[in-house]
Amino acid sequence: MEHNAMSFLLERLVKKVPGTHSALLLSTDGLRESWYGIGDDDADHLAAIASGVCSMAQAVGTGFSPVPEDGLRQMIVELQGLVMFVTAPAERTVLAVLANPQVDAKAVSYEMGRLSTQLRQQLATPARDDGPAQMGTR
Repeated sequence: MEHNAMSFLLERLVKKVPGTHSALLLSTDGLRESWYGIGDDDADHLAAIASGVCSMAQAVGTGFSPVPEDGLRQMIVELQGLVMFVTAPAERTVLAVLANPQVDAKAVSYEMGRLSTQLRQQLATPARDDGPAQMGTR
């Protein structure tokens, strides 16, 4: 799905839930793909942060979860003036939403889940080519 079509869906998510103000779709390695409600530089910055949050959650799952290969369902970072919701809706893909602290968290989670379920195939980020093999590997 191209950037403009996905940006439209992110805009719809933000406008549907009062108190949300931006949404970003990114690859797990921190590259922005589609966004709504923030500028390009902020999208890059948020992509790096959301990727790190996703990695941290996966490390917690790997180290402490009784479920083998437990993947990120959702992580919420709650600050005094902002709430960030992060989920991994598809393979190698992360969805982050920023909202006011008064937002209905259930509504945000529901809409993020709905978007993920409806578009799982289109949301998947293709694997990147690793380039030429490094010395000592085959």
